[in-house]
Amino acid sequence: MIDFNIDNYLRISLTDVVLVCISTFLIVMFAKKFFWEKLLTLIQKRQDLIQENIDSSVAIKKQAEDVKEQYDEKLRNVSQEAHTILVSARAHADQEKQQIIKEANDEALRIKKNANEDIERQKRDAQKEMKKAISDVALSAASQLIKKEMDEETQKQFVEDFIEQAGDKQW
Repeated sequence: MIDFNIDNYLRISLTDVVLVCISTFLIVMFAKKFFWEKLLTLIQKRQDLIQENIDSSVAIKKQAEDVKEQYDEKLRNVSQEAHTILVSARAHADQEKQQIIKEANDEALRIKKNANEDIERQKRDAQKEMKKAISDVALSAASQLIKKEMDEETQKQFVEDFIEQAGDKQW
């Protein structure tokens, strides 16, 4: 069997420990004298750069959120404006529709009035022509009565014929 002793493997001695501590102290002192300030400055710059990047990221994020909020507000306003435009367009279309209907009704009334005036004029002309025809027939009958001397019975018959002829001409 092999005898296992940890002291053989570690070989730790007091002089080695003291020498390592002294050499570490000297390295630290040498580093502190020549490199420590530069190292602290470099670390501080690195910390400042990281903090600046973090602050910049936070500012950019806030700015992006503000821009997003502005766009959301504009989108809401656009939606409201579109609704307002639609309502306005509908109102304008209804107004134009009412105007067109009013103009059409006015035109129809004017046409109807003109047609009634034409009918009345034609009616008056027809009455004038009828009166003229009746008076021509009456004059003709009177001239025939004057030309012929008739007895009373013949005159009555003649008047009845005249009325019958006038009635036929009227229709």
